[in-house]
Amino acid sequence: MGKVTGFIEFQRLQEAAEDSGSRVRHYREFVMHLSDQQAQQQGARCMDCGIPFCQSGCPVNNIIPDFNDLVFNNQWRAALDTLHSTNNFPEFTGRICPAPCEAACTLNINNDAVGIKSIEHAIIDKGWEMGWVVPQPPATRTGRSVAVVGSGPAGLACAQQLARAGHSVTVFEKNDRIGGLLRYGIPDFKMEKSHIDRRVAQMRAEGVSFRTGVLVGDGTLAPGVTDWSGERISPAELQAAFDAVVLTGGAELPRDLPVPGRELAGVHFAMEFLPQQNKVVAGDTVAGQIMATGKHVVVIGGGDTGSDCVGTSNRHGAASVTQFELMPQPPESENKALTWPYWPTKMRTSSSHEEGCERDWSITTKAFKGDAQGRVTALVGAKVEWTRDPASGQMRMTEVPGSEFEIPADLVLFAMGFVAPVGSVLEAFGVAKDGRGNARADTEGEASYATSVPKVFAAGDMRRGQSLVVWAIREGRQCARSVDAFLMGSSALPR
Repeated sequence: MGKVTGFIEFQRLQEAAEDSGSRVRHYREFVMHLSDQQAQQQGARCMDCGIPFCQSGCPVNNIIPDFNDLVFNNQWRAALDTLHSTNNFPEFTGRICPAPCEAACTLNINNDAVGIKSIEHAIIDKGWEMGWVVPQPPATRTGRSVAVVGSGPAGLACAQQLARAGHSVTVFEKNDRIGGLLRYGIPDFKMEKSHIDRRVAQMRAEGVSFRTGVLVGDGTLAPGVTDWSGERISPAELQAAFDAVVLTGGAELPRDLPVPGRELAGVHFAMEFLPQQNKVVAGDTVAGQIMATGKHVVVIGGGDTGSDCVGTSNRHGAASVTQFELMPQPPESENKALTWPYWPTKMRTSSSHEEGCERDWSITTKAFKGDAQGRVTALVGAKVEWTRDPASGQMRMTEVPGSEFEIPADLVLFAMGFVAPVGSVLEAFGVAKDGRGNARADTEGEASYATSVPKVFAAGDMRRGQSLVVWAIREGRQCARSVDAFLMGSSALPR
């Protein structure tokens, strides 16, 4: 694989990025893909390791050693075909996936992992630049129809696979643009939305129909959406009009923090804040946009969504940005002998953190204080200590005596994760739920991804809960195979 001695001769090369001082003044992507020569050298680092654990570490099971070797040998078109054989949208994952494949890389045991994500990024960008990514319409049509509810990565992957199998596919999306949380959850500086637009154009040419501004079912909406003036369609109408229905909505029900002062103006969920900026970047006017300009911003939650809030606040021109995490600070580096090839817990600093952010761990929020106008002005927090209960083995949190503090806070953003999909769609269809509020559907066997309701399937966050884009693509592809088999009796689609 690659060059036999490449992992000895060459060091891992990070992708170049624009300086943090200049990139905070715009919302464009600032990471550049590797040059052809750089990617070939990085592909040379792929070892002839015998068992490529990277493939099992990758949720879509990308054939990583093969495309690394093809890039090393300057066979870019073949590398693109290999990448597309398992992943419909490598331009998404090549930009925003945390790369669990690299954690599982054999070289990662005692060295820097192969830069798999950067090679993937280079392959797909070259594919678009060379005009190799083209529509793949089916040779014949089956006469069967499928409705896909939700246009995030799971819905798009499922729809594309089913369209290429010859089915008539219609994607329904409640927002005004296609993309789901890819469109309105991920900032443009991490992934520009033109990548979604050209995939949608490709899928239209393959026969997929898209209907935006359509809410399926009645009931609750996502946080920040107080009413609905667009089109509604009932589950009964979809079930009558289509031979199969696939539910692929995102996990949009955020974890709340019911402490004193929660009701104050200026305390928001991250998904009230982030989509507004994406709309503005797209050219929309957002009345009453939540802005961080000149404010002391506190982000509660240390994951990717919190990092996105940090980066967006910096671009707004916040006076200060502080990020709190309830859990203890992770170690600077993992114990590889203990964790490899699994995803390790270790200290991670994102590009948004590098742009400016104070971070602290083991912090609990006790209350918010406000002014006479009802606007938040301060956060009251305290240090906590985590210990393991000897009887149950569970971790217990206790407040450290005398550690209470207060900091200025003009804007507070909750980024503590998502607990489930918004329940109205599942309830409208009458789909049975699991213990976490997701659609209950197995992923193995002939009826994989099938819900408790006949001819209704579920995939992505709707089935598994909050997860990664790469897991959504995997589930969308696997669900498509199951739907195809349901409609036709068997399927030639890859799983």
